[in-house]
Amino acid sequence: MPDSAAQGGPGKIASLESSNVVFADKDAEGTGGTPIWLATSPSWTDELAALSTSDRNWLKANDFKSASRKAVLLPATDGGCGGVVLGAAQSRRPGVPADPMSEPEALLGLLPPALPAGTYRLAGTPRTPDLAAVSWGLGAYKDRRYKTAANGSVPQLAMPAGADDQRVRAIVDGVGFGRDLVNMPSNDLGPADLAAHAAILAEAHGARISVVKGDGLLAARCNLLHAVGRASEREPHLIDFAWGDTGPRITLVGKGICFDTGGLDLKPASGMLLMKKDMGGAAAVLALAHMIMASGMKVRLRVLIAAAENAVGGNAFRPGDVIVSRAGHTVEIGNTDAEGRLVLADALSIADEAEPDVIATFATLTGAARVAMGPEVSPFFCDDEAFANRLSSAGMSVCDPLWRMPFWSGYEGMLDSPVADFNNVSESPFGGSIVAALFLRRFVTKAKRYVHFDIYGWRPQAKPMGPRGGEVQGARALFEVLTEEAGRKAH
Repeated sequence: MPDSAAQGGPGKIASLESSNVVFADKDAEGTGGTPIWLATSPSWTDELAALSTSDRNWLKANDFKSASRKAVLLPATDGGCGGVVLGAAQSRRPGVPADPMSEPEALLGLLPPALPAGTYRLAGTPRTPDLAAVSWGLGAYKDRRYKTAANGSVPQLAMPAGADDQRVRAIVDGVGFGRDLVNMPSNDLGPADLAAHAAILAEAHGARISVVKGDGLLAARCNLLHAVGRASEREPHLIDFAWGDTGPRITLVGKGICFDTGGLDLKPASGMLLMKKDMGGAAAVLALAHMIMASGMKVRLRVLIAAAENAVGGNAFRPGDVIVSRAGHTVEIGNTDAEGRLVLADALSIADEAEPDVIATFATLTGAARVAMGPEVSPFFCDDEAFANRLSSAGMSVCDPLWRMPFWSGYEGMLDSPVADFNNVSESPFGGSIVAALFLRRFVTKAKRYVHFDIYGWRPQAKPMGPRGGEVQGARALFEVLTEEAGRKAH
């Protein structure tokens, strides 16, 4: 029985059909709907010459600016909306890279919350049709599952000409599914609920799924995962599903800490306010898995999620404990609030035993990453130079920004322990994100390539790509790179 059902909770379900709501049921080349013009040049009067004189006069009367990032609705003769003009011109200093979210196609994500219900279409052909459609879909996202008021209608976009309908819908649905999970309160999303949602996704695509939970983790030698989750009434789970039988072997590993008190190294109250999002790595992995499966990518996919609640109790693991990992390493616990790397270690060992082509970990792992990069840019770690460069480039092109950080071997000694093979934390206050990544890398010895994403999993304020709330950072960027590697050229 899912945890929330056991507690009498509402048992909200994450949606896999976001795109059915935000895109009109029309052909990709459809011309129906209210037109949207993008003003991308300071000389917008020339750029929008196709508009009538009265429409251009209306824009001038409303003091329209092409760099405004604001939309003006054009009146129709019947009193309705006859068109929309979005100020999407970029302003940049020479030689300074632009914010990828300032691209005109990305700015389309600003429109869905600002427009009345109805069907819309792009008046011209965007430079990057897929990005335009994805931006609209992600900008239209709303989570109203816990609002008692009825949901209102949302504006819909006719799929832009040239956009890959299947691919766009896979991305929008995957991100929506992941956001729904992160946004869900922890009383409705414990480890068993996360496993149930993973099963929904796996079954939707015909994937093979298995789950090990509670004391079964000890039999599976997942002692670290068991130790982190054993103090909670909601027992820890290891979720494992596989899909596809041809192509590169891709294994995605997600941190699924459904709530993090910090354990006996208790967080302050302010530090717990957003801890429902500590399963953001698992959400990103599930979102990416949906993109891969729904797009029909030719890969052999495996998903591993270490799900637990880091709670306080009489049987909680303690600072100073020494625990044997599945890989056989002894780990001294320097801090119980560094639990994410512990649960990932056992899952990584399982992933690595199969010697896949790629292992990718996603985790809301360190505050140090946020100090270094803030909430919008996700650091990632990868020793493969070419793969890392492709990730950085893909992140910019799809507005999912990443920044490469080093597996700096000079910091390996920070994990030394006088009583065990190594500690789970460093005594030094420096380089926290790097040290955590080095800890994880110790459990990957056979995979051909390893990449680790230290994500925030949350958008503090509304942006063109979505509202405030959960975000599956890194998933879309890695999807682009995997698409190329699997032989299906990205648009």
